[in-house]
Amino acid sequence: MDLVASLPAFMVAVVLITASPGPAMALIFRRAALRGFTGAVPTVLGLEAGLYVWALCAAGGLAALVAASEVAFVVLRVVGGLILLYLGVKAWRTAWHSRGAEVASEVVEEAPSRSARGWWTAFGEGIVVMLANPKAAVFMIAFYPQFVPSNRPLFATTALLGLAQVAIETTLYLTLAAAVGRAGAWFRRPVIRRRLEAVSGAVLIALGLRVATSTH
Repeated sequence: MDLVASLPAFMVAVVLITASPGPAMALIFRRAALRGFTGAVPTVLGLEAGLYVWALCAAGGLAALVAASEVAFVVLRVVGGLILLYLGVKAWRTAWHSRGAEVASEVVEEAPSRSARGWWTAFGEGIVVMLANPKAAVFMIAFYPQFVPSNRPLFATTALLGLAQVAIETTLYLTLAAAVGRAGAWFRRPVIRRRLEAVSGAVLIALGLRVATSTH
């Protein structure tokens, strides 16, 4: 199998995987809706940084050890589930505390946080959510070997494919964030914002429960 010849199939697979609903898409949608495109950028970059770390772990064999170890898998899935549950409950609390806001026609503009602390908080949220997902380890060790030719170095080729996946996903997620961000003024109306927080909180809690109770 030639690496160049397999790239089209790899790219199609990555696009289909990226389009699948999951914690990453839920985080990006919520962040872009409430903070705009600029506010969603660090979340996307954090998620993709976490993804690339898993790709390098898969190339080095660490992801296989995590997937094979029952203890490591359980610890990761519990931590990942708790993180998503925390984010979901946090969104619910925000919705609850804003229940007294008037349903007015005016838009509540919330400028994206431009502080270094706000940027790194969003980046850290993205990377932690990705790294605490044990399914990412299982996915990596099952996905990448299909596209690594037997005559190519495993680590270098997997690292290269990981960069390609990061580039594709970053482009798609930033496009999603830009599309959602364009409607940000509508999302930030008090009643819409409250409903969005409630719905996104429910989605994150459901995803957290699914991750925490998932099996190999």
